[in-house]
Amino acid sequence: MTRLIVAAGGGGDAVAAVMLHAALYGDGDPVVIFTYAWDRLLIDPLPGPRGPGNFSGLEPVTRSVWSVPATARPVAPAGSTLPRLAAELRHTFTLLDPHHGAEGITRQLEELVEHLSPTSVDLLDVGGDILAEGDEPTLRSPLADALTLAACCQVNAPIRLLVAGPGLDGEIPADELRPLLGPLVHTFTARDVEVIGEVLGWHPSEATAMLAATARGVRGVCEVRDAGLPVPLTDEGPTVHEVDLDDAVGRNRLARALMTTAALDEAEAYSREICGFSEIDYERDKAARVAEQSPMHLDPAAVWSRLDAFETQARARGVTHTTFRRLTEALGLSGSHRHQLRRLLVDSRPERYAAPLWRM
Repeated sequence: MTRLIVAAGGGGDAVAAVMLHAALYGDGDPVVIFTYAWDRLLIDPLPGPRGPGNFSGLEPVTRSVWSVPATARPVAPAGSTLPRLAAELRHTFTLLDPHHGAEGITRQLEELVEHLSPTSVDLLDVGGDILAEGDEPTLRSPLADALTLAACCQVNAPIRLLVAGPGLDGEIPADELRPLLGPLVHTFTARDVEVIGEVLGWHPSEATAMLAATARGVRGVCEVRDAGLPVPLTDEGPTVHEVDLDDAVGRNRLARALMTTAALDEAEAYSREICGFSEIDYERDKAARVAEQSPMHLDPAAVWSRLDAFETQARARGVTHTTFRRLTEALGLSGSHRHQLRRLLVDSRPERYAAPLWRM
């Protein structure tokens, strides 16, 4: 008896999948989490998702699917959080490889379903951008979710689409998502967060960090990403809703276009055509800019000075909380400094740590 959860966007969705499994299914059935290795630039300096060739030590599950055990390692200069997740959470993480487009993901899913005969298959998205039409002005990362949605709707198996934390990814406001959501499946609590509590101390996901924070009772406005997007932290934050899979596909124009794609480049082209951009292009441009910059040295005195200035300006914008990912970039630090920054701030001002967020 095995549960299969597809992490729609990878990264934080995979972490949230562990919390979802514990909350809905307990410890009775094991879970296999099917997820991208796509950790953006703070963890992985290379733009785009990783494929099997970017790892050593993967273990075969089916002809097209590999698991990422704790002993696996990304091949430098690539990076990935998956081996550490496998070590700390003791679940099976299998690698979703989008390099053969939606057709390749569909093939992987069909093989997994045949191999596992899972009791249930859930497609989980934190935030709700999987319901994007494609022209929303705040949309930033539609490609990953659209690819998984396109694949899931073509698999001959019952798949339940779940949206957790409506609006918490900062892409579609909760007010716009609310009419699209189906029945309430669960509301996360502080107890539910315990299973991923340690991981939240180092994992870079902002949406899942806010999902956990709202489950712990944090309310306010959280500023995220390099652009400083304000995300409301409300009572809707810790909720999980079911959404009809066919309705989601009917709404998501990019997902419909991607169904017959056989390469990631082809999928990117559709994203540029329908949404006006590709999130991997954004990562390419950002990687080039970062490479040209001289990152600030983590000097505590300079950090406190910049932090005080940043917080003063943020409070004037009505911001109450932020993520450590946002702080790292706002203070001019590199991704390698994020853990040092967290330790410095939490050790010095523990009363300001609204785990896993920073309170202004």
